[in-house]
Amino acid sequence: MKFRTILLLALLVMALALVACGGGEDVTGITPVAEATTVAEEPAATEVPATEETAAEEPAATEVPATEETAAEEPAATEVPATEEPAATEAPAATADPAAVPTAIIFVGGGDTLEGVRERGVLRCAGNQAVPGFGYINPDTNEFEGFDIDFCKAIAVAVLGEPAVEVRHTTANERFPVLQSGEVDVLVRNTTWTISRDTSLGLDFAPTTFYDGQGMMVRADLGIDSLEGLDGGTICVQSGTTTEKNLTDVFTARGIDFTPVVFDDADTTREAYDQGQCDGFTTDKSGLVSQQILMTDPTAHVILDETMSKEPLAPAVRHGDDNWYDIVKWTVYCTINAEELGISSENVDSFLGGEDPVIQNLMGEAGDLGLALGLNADFCYQVISQVGNYGEIYNRNLGPDTPFNLPRGLNDIYTNGGLHYSPPFR
Repeated sequence: MKFRTILLLALLVMALALVACGGGEDVTGITPVAEATTVAEEPAATEVPATEETAAEEPAATEVPATEETAAEEPAATEVPATEEPAATEAPAATADPAAVPTAIIFVGGGDTLEGVRERGVLRCAGNQAVPGFGYINPDTNEFEGFDIDFCKAIAVAVLGEPAVEVRHTTANERFPVLQSGEVDVLVRNTTWTISRDTSLGLDFAPTTFYDGQGMMVRADLGIDSLEGLDGGTICVQSGTTTEKNLTDVFTARGIDFTPVVFDDADTTREAYDQGQCDGFTTDKSGLVSQQILMTDPTAHVILDETMSKEPLAPAVRHGDDNWYDIVKWTVYCTINAEELGISSENVDSFLGGEDPVIQNLMGEAGDLGLALGLNADFCYQVISQVGNYGEIYNRNLGPDTPFNLPRGLNDIYTNGGLHYSPPFR
């Protein structure tokens, strides 16, 4: 009896020792629940502690084996819910430009925009109808016209082979939501390329089509020749624009006291100033030039020489569809490169069949550059033929034969001292 008692005590001690040493591993080889729960305590929440067993049995090292216990106790430690991906489908309200777009906007990221445009047979372009020279409705034809509208047409020609465009008029406040939601395919609406719009709003900007800067218009009879002359005055400005914030920044930095009078669109802003509600009227200088011809007496107003900001205006697309971004980007470059090479809508056919490999690539006679974009090989030839090169687009809408007669300046090609420069079509 004494021997049996001693034997039982010995066995009991051995059992307790095995439990204390972790000897209770499941014979099936599945990691015990007690060990799996440590995954939730790891900061990365994606790695299983590297024991010899787990290294051999779990090469992916990203999932806890799904027993009933682990599935019930640790749903977050085994998978990232699909609704959290991709990050580019939500515009963070905290970092978005508060003057440009409402908060908490959900937008359509990625996707095959090219396929959608082709199935529809028309390009949907967000534009403007209130800035003559850039985007406006011609009262004689009731059609959209302007510098920006021509770039909408160029993109349509590249994709569809014809300028089939449906312009969606947007205000400054709604232009980004309209693009983010997928209602339009591209935004070409005198829009300034900024870091917050490029990142927080989930947009990709094509090359700058117009280099601009913010200016100020005043009545000539006031005798004002600098911004300081507006101290204590009122300034008409459009909401939802970089113009509104720039005005505050510049005047505050220079100690100029002013009262902003804010309106929703360009027409009402101009009309309020023209009716004498404000001492000054501010927007991009190109916009001031286009709005001046609509004043009751255009000669009664002057635009000050001072430039208050940099305003690179560029087309924008939704972030996440790289191929569509490339199409819009290289369509713009096509118009610039054509002007660099002296190719226009009037002489484009004379360049066909030549020996210059650079021109052969641009026209699609050699290589597969267009095909790499999902377009026809001759997409750039079609753009030049049907819409024109950059210089033609500029002169047609803003040049010496228009009421604006805007000098090219920074908007000339680089060989003439401007900033426009195309990477090679190679």
